[in-house]
Amino acid sequence: MQKRKIFILLGCEDSETSAGKMADAYERGARAAGHEVMRTNISDLKFDPLLHKGYKVIQELELDLKKVQENIRWADHLVVVYPNWWSTMPAILKGLFDRIWLPGFAFKFHKDKAYSWDKLLKGRSARVIITMNANPFLERLAIGDYTNEIRKGILGFAGFSPVSLSTFGPVEKVGAQKMDLWMRQVESLGTQGV
Repeated sequence: MQKRKIFILLGCEDSETSAGKMADAYERGARAAGHEVMRTNISDLKFDPLLHKGYKVIQELELDLKKVQENIRWADHLVVVYPNWWSTMPAILKGLFDRIWLPGFAFKFHKDKAYSWDKLLKGRSARVIITMNANPFLERLAIGDYTNEIRKGILGFAGFSPVSLSTFGPVEKVGAQKMDLWMRQVESLGTQGV
């Protein structure tokens, strides 16, 4: 098995959740398999998640955001773990992507061609792990594709491929045996570096 450089981003403020435990499980498996691993919990970062002027004026990135960008550039595999809140990622995680997914880092538009851009983070793969209090299949039936924003609109737009998805739920109603099975599945993903 090829050893990988893996960056894990826990995208919710509370690491004492099922999402936090899944990030732990993935990290444990990846480290045990000998992959190089860096991890950031969004709760440890100091940054303003708001775009005060949209993209008309690019705000200076805080040091913590610059470090996240460095970690993404360093990695050949990105793992983003978060809970599904109102059919999307937590606002703080969306704010992080709003701030760091910038021209020159994630993409470069071609000014002379309509709807054309360079994907500056090509050559990297990603795994998105989402926990939720609903059944993932039923959520998709009721709401539609609640992963499109991160899979295509953010990661795919910048060149990540493949972008693999793991969804788990309902996490609040699951028994200990099923939760343990899910944790072993996530740890196995980490072991494989996928």
